[in-house]
Amino acid sequence: MVGLVQRQNIKSGSPLEPIIGFSRAVRVGPYVAVGGTAPIGPDGTCAGVGNVEIQTRRCFAIIEKALHDAGSRFQDVTRTRILLTRISDWQAVAKIHGEIFGIIRPVTTVVQVTGFVDPDWLIEIEVDAIVSTYSP
Repeated sequence: MVGLVQRQNIKSGSPLEPIIGFSRAVRVGPYVAVGGTAPIGPDGTCAGVGNVEIQTRRCFAIIEKALHDAGSRFQDVTRTRILLTRISDWQAVAKIHGEIFGIIRPVTTVVQVTGFVDPDWLIEIEVDAIVSTYSP
Protein backbone atom coordinates (compact mmCIF):
# COMPACT_ATOMS: atom_id res chain seq x y z
CA MET A 1 0.00 0.00 0.00
CA VAL A 2 1.32 3.40 -0.95
CA GLY A 3 0.91 6.17 1.63
CA LEU A 4 -0.80 9.41 0.79
CA VAL A 5 1.45 12.27 -0.24
CA GLN A 6 0.77 15.29 1.92
CA ARG A 7 -0.34 18.53 0.28
CA GLN A 8 0.68 21.88 1.73
CA ASN A 9 -0.96 25.11 0.54
CA ILE A 10 1.15 28.25 1.07
CA LYS A 11 -0.50 31.66 1.48
CA SER A 12 1.21 34.97 0.77
CA GLY A 13 -1.49 37.28 2.05
CA SER A 14 -2.43 38.59 -1.38
CA PRO A 15 -5.89 40.15 -1.23
CA LEU A 16 -6.72 38.18 -4.40
CA GLU A 17 -6.10 34.71 -2.89
CA PRO A 18 -9.54 34.30 -1.26
CA ILE A 19 -11.36 36.05 -4.10
CA ILE A 20 -9.90 33.89 -6.87
CA GLY A 21 -9.43 30.81 -4.69
CA PHE A 22 -5.70 30.12 -5.13
CA SER A 23 -2.57 29.53 -3.09
CA ARG A 24 0.72 31.35 -3.68
CA ALA A 25 2.42 27.96 -3.72
CA VAL A 26 1.52 24.31 -3.33
CA ARG A 27 3.86 21.58 -2.18
CA VAL A 28 3.07 17.93 -2.82
CA GLY A 29 5.86 15.60 -1.72
CA PRO A 30 9.13 17.10 -2.98
CA TYR A 31 7.40 19.19 -5.68
CA VAL A 32 6.70 22.90 -5.19
CA ALA A 33 4.79 25.07 -7.65
CA VAL A 34 4.67 28.83 -7.13
CA GLY A 35 1.91 30.47 -9.13
CA GLY A 36 2.03 33.68 -11.11
CA THR A 37 3.53 36.12 -8.61
CA ALA A 38 2.77 39.78 -9.11
CA PRO A 39 4.58 42.77 -7.58
CA ILE A 40 2.11 43.33 -4.77
CA GLY A 41 3.54 45.39 -1.93
CA PRO A 42 2.88 44.76 1.76
CA ASP A 43 0.07 47.33 1.63
CA GLY A 44 -1.72 45.38 -1.13
CA THR A 45 -0.93 47.87 -3.89
CA CYS A 46 1.47 47.54 -6.80
CA ALA A 47 5.11 48.01 -5.80
CA GLY A 48 7.30 50.11 -8.08
CA VAL A 49 4.66 51.39 -10.48
CA GLY A 50 6.32 51.88 -13.87
CA ASN A 51 9.63 50.33 -12.74
CA VAL A 52 10.19 46.76 -13.92
CA GLU A 53 13.34 46.30 -11.82
CA ILE A 54 11.56 47.13 -8.55
CA GLN A 55 8.62 44.96 -9.58
CA THR A 56 10.90 42.03 -10.48
CA ARG A 57 12.71 42.21 -7.15
CA ARG A 58 9.36 42.35 -5.32
CA CYS A 59 8.11 39.27 -7.19
CA PHE A 60 11.27 37.35 -6.30
CA ALA A 61 10.99 38.41 -2.64
CA ILE A 62 7.46 37.01 -2.50
CA ILE A 63 8.59 33.84 -4.30
CA GLU A 64 11.55 33.37 -1.96
CA LYS A 65 9.25 33.53 1.08
CA ALA A 66 6.78 31.11 -0.50
CA LEU A 67 9.59 28.67 -1.27
CA HIS A 68 10.90 29.01 2.29
CA ASP A 69 7.42 28.41 3.73
CA ALA A 70 7.25 25.25 1.60
CA GLY A 71 10.62 24.04 2.91
CA SER A 72 12.39 24.96 -0.31
CA ARG A 73 14.79 27.60 -1.63
CA PHE A 74 16.00 29.17 -4.85
CA GLN A 75 18.62 26.39 -5.23
CA ASP A 76 15.76 23.88 -5.66
CA VAL A 77 14.12 25.76 -8.55
CA THR A 78 13.96 23.79 -11.80
CA ARG A 79 11.81 26.13 -13.95
CA THR A 80 10.95 29.82 -14.09
CA ARG A 81 8.36 31.54 -16.25
CA ILE A 82 8.54 35.29 -16.75
CA LEU A 83 5.50 37.08 -18.14
CA LEU A 84 5.99 40.68 -19.26
CA THR A 85 3.63 43.29 -20.62
CA ARG A 86 6.59 44.96 -22.37
CA ILE A 87 8.94 42.45 -23.98
CA SER A 88 11.50 45.26 -24.25
CA ASP A 89 11.97 44.87 -20.46
CA TRP A 90 13.42 41.38 -20.88
CA GLN A 91 17.08 42.42 -20.45
CA ALA A 92 16.49 44.31 -17.20
CA VAL A 93 14.54 41.34 -15.83
CA ALA A 94 17.11 38.84 -17.14
CA LYS A 95 19.87 40.64 -15.24
CA ILE A 96 18.01 40.22 -11.94
CA HIS A 97 17.10 36.61 -12.82
CA GLY A 98 20.80 35.99 -13.47
CA GLU A 99 21.77 37.43 -10.08
CA ILE A 100 19.55 34.83 -8.41
CA PHE A 101 19.88 31.87 -10.76
CA GLY A 102 23.23 32.39 -12.52
CA ILE A 103 24.73 29.26 -10.96
CA ILE A 104 21.48 27.29 -10.51
CA ARG A 105 20.44 27.71 -14.16
CA PRO A 106 16.80 26.50 -14.19
CA VAL A 107 14.98 26.23 -17.50
CA THR A 108 13.30 29.54 -18.25
CA THR A 109 10.61 30.96 -20.47
CA VAL A 110 10.07 34.67 -21.15
CA VAL A 111 6.87 35.74 -22.89
CA GLN A 112 4.93 38.91 -23.53
CA VAL A 113 1.30 39.06 -22.44
CA THR A 114 -1.42 41.58 -23.15
CA GLY A 115 -1.95 42.53 -19.53
CA PHE A 116 -2.61 41.47 -15.95
CA VAL A 117 -5.43 41.87 -13.43
CA ASP A 118 -3.85 45.13 -12.27
CA PRO A 119 -2.78 47.32 -15.23
CA ASP A 120 0.16 48.66 -13.16
CA TRP A 121 1.78 45.21 -13.04
CA LEU A 122 4.52 44.92 -15.66
CA ILE A 123 5.54 41.40 -14.68
CA GLU A 124 4.45 38.13 -13.11
CA ILE A 125 6.81 35.27 -12.35
CA GLU A 126 6.13 31.55 -11.73
CA VAL A 127 8.59 28.95 -10.48
CA ASP A 128 8.67 25.19 -9.98
CA ALA A 129 11.03 23.46 -7.59
CA ILE A 130 11.93 20.00 -6.36
CA VAL A 131 13.00 19.99 -2.73
CA SER A 132 16.46 18.47 -2.66
CA THR A 133 16.27 17.44 1.00
CA TYR A 134 12.99 15.51 0.60
CA SER A 135 12.50 12.24 2.40
CA PRO A 136 9.03 10.65 2.56
